[in-house]
Amino acid sequence: MLVRYPVLLLAAVLAGCAGNPFAPFRAELGTPRQAVIAQLGTPVRSVPIVVNGQPGERLQYSLQPKGQQAVMVDLDSTGRVIASRQVLTLAEFSRIEPGNWSRDDVLREFGPPAMVDRVSSWPGDILTYRWNDGVDMFYWVYLDSANRVQRAHQGMEFVETPEPRE
Repeated sequence: MLVRYPVLLLAAVLAGCAGNPFAPFRAELGTPRQAVIAQLGTPVRSVPIVVNGQPGERLQYSLQPKGQQAVMVDLDSTGRVIASRQVLTLAEFSRIEPGNWSRDDVLREFGPPAMVDRVSSWPGDILTYRWNDGVDMFYWVYLDSANRVQRAHQGMEFVETPEPRE
């Protein structure tokens, strides 16, 4: 039985890749905005960014709330690709700086969350992102009442499964 687990894990990872419509996307540096949109379609959001002191644009392609991928395509002031990346990863989430980042910073860097929750024990919104790190995960970003990030952390997403038979 132990021999089967690595095979099942590999199958799950490959199945996750198969469900990612962004997987074949590779925007080479200099690709024009129109070519990106022709390949990926209309972005979920377009947000202004600053690139080397000049105005730029970030095209946000997100599969939230159900999917686990979000690709950010950064364009320079001439509308050409300078970077593109999948941002729902631990390395990207680790860039969040509690106390320094705002809600706008999080939304600019990761796009819209899967959910926005409130709980009685926290004074602000909790942004929830779905992602996959070999297993289904959540990443929670806790905002205070002034929309400043106060804490952020990952946790496993447990999907309802049938009770095991004895």
